[in-house]
Amino acid sequence: MTVTHLKKKDVVKSKVRGVDLEFDHEKLATILGVPGKNGICEYIKEVWEESKYTKPLEITRRFANDDTIMKARRVKSVEMKPSQRFIHFLVMKNVIPRFGKRDTTSFMDLSYMDHLTARRLVNLPRVMMRHMSYVISVKDHELPYGDWLTMVFEAFGVPLVDKKGEEPKRYDFFEDTFLTMCKLTGENGIWWIGSGENRRRDDDEATQEEEAMRKKLRALEALDEIPASYT
Repeated sequence: MTVTHLKKKDVVKSKVRGVDLEFDHEKLATILGVPGKNGICEYIKEVWEESKYTKPLEITRRFANDDTIMKARRVKSVEMKPSQRFIHFLVMKNVIPRFGKRDTTSFMDLSYMDHLTARRLVNLPRVMMRHMSYVISVKDHELPYGDWLTMVFEAFGVPLVDKKGEEPKRYDFFEDTFLTMCKLTGENGIWWIGSGENRRRDDDEATQEEEAMRKKLRALEALDEIPASYT
């Protein structure tokens, strides 16, 4: 698999079980059923720089719950509140999946934790393609996003072999007690923030905020002035 980075898009080319695959992040978005034209897609490895939406020291203090911290750094899970650990889990499993240590955040984890809690639009397909590009450049790393890539293979007609999936690990689950500590309300296996009325109100507000963000990004794109944090 190869991932080519262009100014306006990334392109994946691969061959799986005799089937040629070629798609950009917008095609990937269509397959996955998620937004893919606009949104934040920054990819941070060693240097965590300040930008319009990323304030490293502020983010560190907030997720470490310590206003006395003087320098941006990684945050340990024991420093985070239950709700913050939950967001960290979602980022590690779905946005920037990785193997190895899970009890400490990376700079990229913290940035996307901040974006999600602030309800900023994230361009997940572009993030996925950049992350896959990095992973395939490093030896002895399995390709991430297995479940979502299955959807891609099916969309291109790749013949898949039935195979028993790997059993989930203990740390792949959150018990009801932990979700309650995160101030979530649950019913029949579905969890949300606050009461049922709050859930409906939050859904409406989130929809309005997302639509406003999309209109803003479309206007910026028309002027070719997409902020650096979005590219």
